[in-house]
Amino acid sequence: MAIVKPFRGLRPPREYVERVESRPYDVLNSEEARAEADGNPMSLYHIIKPEIDFPVGTSEYDPAVYEKAAENFRHFQEQGWLVQDEQEMYYIYAQTMNGRTQYGLVVAASVEDYLNGVIKKHELTRKDKEEDRMKHVRVNNANLEPVFFAYPDHAALDAIVAAYTGGEPEYRFVAPGDGFEHAFWLVDREEDIRKITEIFAGIPYLYIADGHHRSAAAALVGAEKGKTNPNHRGDEEYNYFMAVCFPASQLTILDYNRVVRDLNGLSASEFLKRLSADFEVACMGETPYRPSRLHEFSLYVDGAWYRLRLLPGRCDESSPIDALDVSISSRLILDKILGIKDLRSDKRIDFVGGLRGLEELKRRCDTGEMKAALALYPVSMQQIMDIADSGQIMPPKATWFEPKLRSGLIVHKLE
Repeated sequence: MAIVKPFRGLRPPREYVERVESRPYDVLNSEEARAEADGNPMSLYHIIKPEIDFPVGTSEYDPAVYEKAAENFRHFQEQGWLVQDEQEMYYIYAQTMNGRTQYGLVVAASVEDYLNGVIKKHELTRKDKEEDRMKHVRVNNANLEPVFFAYPDHAALDAIVAAYTGGEPEYRFVAPGDGFEHAFWLVDREEDIRKITEIFAGIPYLYIADGHHRSAAAALVGAEKGKTNPNHRGDEEYNYFMAVCFPASQLTILDYNRVVRDLNGLSASEFLKRLSADFEVACMGETPYRPSRLHEFSLYVDGAWYRLRLLPGRCDESSPIDALDVSISSRLILDKILGIKDLRSDKRIDFVGGLRGLEELKRRCDTGEMKAALALYPVSMQQIMDIADSGQIMPPKATWFEPKLRSGLIVHKLE
């Protein structure tokens, strides 16, 4: 069962929040962060992308960069740009995209739950990325950015959230980077804090939606601190890390699409003919075509869009992995026809998040940069939970959650 607890959040005063908040560290590069933070000493990028305070070209993995993160973190607190709450609380973080709002509870999640599988993952992590985030957690002694969890819908939690979100939020703003509305409330009534803790204790599993590397890093550093503390009790703050937990039904997963640089020596007509062995292929003309159901794909090649529908018997519907459209496209198109076997390392393929639209796929092909584009039907949260429950791992580049959590609304200190 899931262990969560309230915590004393470190947050910007209301008048500073829009200057402090930022996009997550991993959705933009150093130069984009440098541009977004230009002229704004309060931007969280100075802590989560501290290489922007060094000459252009400085490696984000330079030891001096990590030390700069800690220096800037201390500076933010000294200047009153981040101030710690006096009491332990839960928090509510709401995001509105295209008229649809999702409400997440900000909690301190258990390191032990991550290590023993109560917090379930569906992606592999890379050791180099884990170590980078672990260094960041160690040097700051804090979780600067939350991870993104899902939990099975629970009416009693919905009722508590609704009681707070009917009132005026602590923060409300439209982020310049994504154009979505973000709002934030404090859950400070003892009765509600107790109820939230008790309800989560009855929820068997939490699911990482986004932030696998941050989750791993936070949990590993917490475990590390426990082993090196001779007076370790198990209730210290480092035994927990910050997460925003959303009801699974509220989450939006967008398509995560593929573009390829060449057709493995085939002409467009030869490629289409090879596809017809496993798919019903129909030309849809020059108007962008979006897949409308599972096992349907959209292909853009040679200036035209094609609908690909999987023929019967081409996948094992009883297998949560084999029946995924990302698995089908990898096996029957990218590997079988185009010879692309490793999505993580092959330079002939790139990936485009669905928020950028089909026009971005078309543009990258029309410029000659790419030869073909493949659009997929989005993975569902139920598919993700089924795979996590079965102990299996999603194929690479399978999920794209929107909106992304903004960073800088709240920080969790480990002591």
